[in-house]
Amino acid sequence: MPAGLRPLYFRPLPLGAVRPAGWLARQLRIQADGLSGSLDEFWPDLRDSGWIGGKAEGWERGPYWLDGIVPLGVLLDDAALKAKAQRWMDYILSHQHEDGWLGPVTDSARGRQPYDPWPRFVLLKAMTQWQEATGDQRIIPAMLRFLRKLDGVLTEQPLRTWGRARWADLVLSIHWLWERQAEPWLLELAAKVRSQGLDWQSAFADPRYRGRNDPAAIARFRAEDGNEDPFYATHVVNNAMAVKAAAVWFRQSHDAIHRKAVFEAIELLDRFHGQATGLFSGDEHLAGRHPSQGTELCAVVEYLFSLEVLLSILGEAALGDRLEKIAFNALPATFSPDMWAHQYDQQANQVLCAVVQDRIYTNNGPDANIFGLEPNFGCCTANMHQGWPKFAAHLWMASADGGLAAVAYAPCEVSASVGGTKVKVQVSSDYPFGEEIQIHVAAEPPARFPLHLRIPTWASGAVLSVDGHSLEATAGTFCRIDRQWGASSAVTLRFPMRLRVSRRFNDAACIAHGPLVYSVAVGEQWRLLRGEPPHADWEVHPTTPWNYALELDVARPEQSLRLERGRVGPRPFSVEGAPVRIRARGRRVAGWGLVKNAADAPPPSPVKTNSPLEELTLLPYGCARLRVTEIPVAE
Repeated sequence: MPAGLRPLYFRPLPLGAVRPAGWLARQLRIQADGLSGSLDEFWPDLRDSGWIGGKAEGWERGPYWLDGIVPLGVLLDDAALKAKAQRWMDYILSHQHEDGWLGPVTDSARGRQPYDPWPRFVLLKAMTQWQEATGDQRIIPAMLRFLRKLDGVLTEQPLRTWGRARWADLVLSIHWLWERQAEPWLLELAAKVRSQGLDWQSAFADPRYRGRNDPAAIARFRAEDGNEDPFYATHVVNNAMAVKAAAVWFRQSHDAIHRKAVFEAIELLDRFHGQATGLFSGDEHLAGRHPSQGTELCAVVEYLFSLEVLLSILGEAALGDRLEKIAFNALPATFSPDMWAHQYDQQANQVLCAVVQDRIYTNNGPDANIFGLEPNFGCCTANMHQGWPKFAAHLWMASADGGLAAVAYAPCEVSASVGGTKVKVQVSSDYPFGEEIQIHVAAEPPARFPLHLRIPTWASGAVLSVDGHSLEATAGTFCRIDRQWGASSAVTLRFPMRLRVSRRFNDAACIAHGPLVYSVAVGEQWRLLRGEPPHADWEVHPTTPWNYALELDVARPEQSLRLERGRVGPRPFSVEGAPVRIRARGRRVAGWGLVKNAADAPPPSPVKTNSPLEELTLLPYGCARLRVTEIPVAE
């Protein structure tokens, strides 16, 4: 095997170098003022966590929360959140065991194996972020001691269950440490971890995993294989994490087959389980392409992180398209607008969020799609916090040719050192709600270096200018601008957002405009189910019909649909605050109703219906908690 690691294509900037501005800063503030910022004060699994000396859960929930609260506090420069993260880091580091182990040796709440590596994978991600943001000199020695101990543990007790499926997250942190402390045994440990991990390339190629995986099918797989792998290989969150596995290993193997495997895995998940938002289904396990099958919130945030990692390793512009699509649609949709409540499962066609005994989900419970504190299971309550802050932190990266790269777009400010030059970048925009992006670049002293600007695949005819001079901008590429930058340079990007229609389940239509996916809005009645607001559980019931077929010219959607724009307000991802909407017309479809308390599959298009023509409103997916996104087309 070649010595060392392949250089990253784009290197993530240290945490805190990219800070949110505009609507994105407000979104992170909403998150901090919601569950994320106060969960540790009242939720027993954090308030009394075994990770900080308590008697409650000492497994994955504390590290999950820390992995999100560290970037959230740093990016907002929020003293209270940073103090919370500091308290946890201080306790964990000061209580490292003499043999190097980090955290509880046994989990008193669950009685797990004495040395369970899996939760430490998450802890190490939080620790690396903390070190980058604060320069804490305790982190690297603590990681080295822990990994020495883990090396011995894995010799006696190879990876299994969750750790076996999620091995790439550990290798990611080992590689981070090797780049700062190039000790050969670290790469040997990474190879051991990978050899003990689940073979994801084989799993993605296994035809058994391409259909709806219900408990009976998984039990049959187990019986055939005689091991636990089928359970973990079909688990939706494991798949969202595993999308990056081949690329993580590609850095160490240098074998192009591992690079290729990334795109094969994404294509397979899209083909057999893909959803309109760029996600794939999995209401615990992979569940097919039906738009009423759910996708777990943990999978949303883990897929986002996987894409951020993939962009840094591979530098493919299309990965940025998918990153934005999930971040601007699926991520906000799975929270209440104030981010005090979340779902376990979200659905592309979601017309009822209620506790139901007869349900479409293959594995999850009766409350899986309500909005609340801990619907179905508490893993998402702990893990949801990383989504927005990590997205914001990865908007810009350093390029291998000594420059900077915009891999995704949202308002932000970047402070970076480029070849000894202090560079400030300010991004001002209403994107994804608007077409224009203003980028102000200041270098002190003036210096020559390249900027790489991602041009989305859908942005045919994109316009790019630097200080008034037009440059070519090819859709689906990174445009490289190599020039002398001085005290003030203005870069303007305009991405023409044309209405686009894709055909999905039963030939239903999915409407997109720029990176946003649109849904027929359904009237929402929020009913308090239990608890005391703000941290309470809510059902959401429809107050208007939802079973429409669109009058739509698929080839020329602009002939059928009318876009309306407004200002971007304090809560853009809400029904009331949606800055853009589409006016359309449609007809009710008799006989299209609920099956197992979810929207039945869209009737095959074109649909014949004699119902009266009605005016409809389509909202961005992330603004609507009740919606129909895969919409039949009227004959």
